[in-house]
Amino acid sequence: MADDTTQPGGWAPGTFLGGLAPAAADELLRLGVPRRFTGGRTILREGAAAAQVVLITAGFVKVTTAVDGFGTLLGIRVPGDVIGEIGALTDSPRNATAIACGTVYAVTVARAEFEAFLRRRPEVSQLVMAMIARQLSWANRRRGDFAAFPAHIRLARLLTEVAEACGRPGRDGSVEIAVPLSQPELAAMIAIARATVQKAVHDLRERGLISTAYRRVTVLDPAGLRRLADGV
Repeated sequence: MADDTTQPGGWAPGTFLGGLAPAAADELLRLGVPRRFTGGRTILREGAAAAQVVLITAGFVKVTTAVDGFGTLLGIRVPGDVIGEIGALTDSPRNATAIACGTVYAVTVARAEFEAFLRRRPEVSQLVMAMIARQLSWANRRRGDFAAFPAHIRLARLLTEVAEACGRPGRDGSVEIAVPLSQPELAAMIAIARATVQKAVHDLRERGLISTAYRRVTVLDPAGLRRLADGV
């Protein structure tokens, strides 16, 4: 599970900075400007020019896109992740909005500096491409879930992944998801109606797998939720 106080050299596996050699990660972070974003602040805005990339050093970020005038949650980024890299590499407008979930610390690197860094370190370019491919694979897997599983299992699979990425373990074995998530956001991520996600949330609560409060989800039984997600 991700730790929102992770420091350079100890990034979670699977994140962009976590995939770099420590010297390369330190070099890249030194190229940028440290920033602090308060909760709810927009870090990157969909449609804006891509002048920089953002490296998340602490906190969590929601990535959303506008669909029919409504914000649709695409995913959550954790410490060690990079955002804005596609726009920077393709010199195209931002294709999503990034919003701070609570206080977020980050380092912003100008596009020219980032491109020069990739030229100096071609192995990092390969890592960026692999990271983008993983994001596409995640999206494809999620679409596969839509066809293969009923709503409550889709939700169990999603919450399992989110809890593993940005969960705060409790002393009783529970895991609190550190990112505020509304039911409409959950519905958007697993492509079901809001009324259907309400029923799925109720189902998981009745099974004793989760508890919910306003925009908060706690996984009470991580192993049980994983078994349900895996169809066991």
